[in-house]
Amino acid sequence: MKTLDVKKSIGEVSGKSNSSGGVCITLLFLIMILTDSAAYAQAVMFNFDDAPIHTSLPIDLTANGITAHFSATGQGYSIQEANTMGFAPLGFAGLCIYPNSVYSADLLISFDQALTDFSIMYACQELGCDDAATMRVTAYMNSSLAGTNTRTATNPGTWPTDTLRFSFTQGFNSVVVHYDSRPPTCQDYGVIFMADNMQVTPYVATLREDLKIFINDIIIPNPVSQSAIISFSLFQPGHINITIYDISGKLIEKLFDGHANTGQNQVIWILNDNSDKSGMYYLKVTGENFSRTCKLVVMKQ
Repeated sequence: MKTLDVKKSIGEVSGKSNSSGGVCITLLFLIMILTDSAAYAQAVMFNFDDAPIHTSLPIDLTANGITAHFSATGQGYSIQEANTMGFAPLGFAGLCIYPNSVYSADLLISFDQALTDFSIMYACQELGCDDAATMRVTAYMNSSLAGTNTRTATNPGTWPTDTLRFSFTQGFNSVVVHYDSRPPTCQDYGVIFMADNMQVTPYVATLREDLKIFINDIIIPNPVSQSAIISFSLFQPGHINITIYDISGKLIEKLFDGHANTGQNQVIWILNDNSDKSGMYYLKVTGENFSRTCKLVVMKQ
């Protein structure tokens, strides 16, 4: 992908027209101030020991007033004893989330309220390996992408244990836990994982709204076929990060990372004919005190 001198143009191309095939998305931001109360939220643990044993997902579990809905793709997961194989991975005990098959499946978790922090202990099927698989968590707020993070077990071996984490101060209410990639050199592995000790922190920050955050309508033509001008207006200057993700939460392009001035700014995304495929993408604009995500549809001609 290419950008049109993004670091210079963000404050300079304001008001210029888009080329044919482009889409102009106007993002008008008003910064919402977060108070320190979010720091005092208490973490809540789901250890699955009170879950119904031998029950396949979907199930709902509640801990300290937070209800989590667990479901899965593929042949899914069920609640089983951690030592079902005759031993339990390090840190696992009691009941846990256990794969129903040897085939890869995503673990889907939604919550009845917004969170700022999520973590879950996992162990992938690996037998005497010198390296480990990579796991990914992707978070959403009402179907809008909040962000993603990956983790590779730091001590590979047999069913190595580690913790996958994600944090986002503006809040999210669902996550997808995904087996992202196999161990680079290990030959004795499976694309499955166990999970236990899920810990979440509820979003309880008090918001002081100076102005409202809103996004103007997408200007026709849409979807994007060649390029898009991302136009946004700031009420105060600050450091801005603009990124493109695919529908799985994988980072596709870093469009801008730098200072933006008060008022209207623009950044151009020019599609790469070789690598950018048709489909749904997420555009994420993040500042020091706000974050906003919207959808982009790419349809190559």
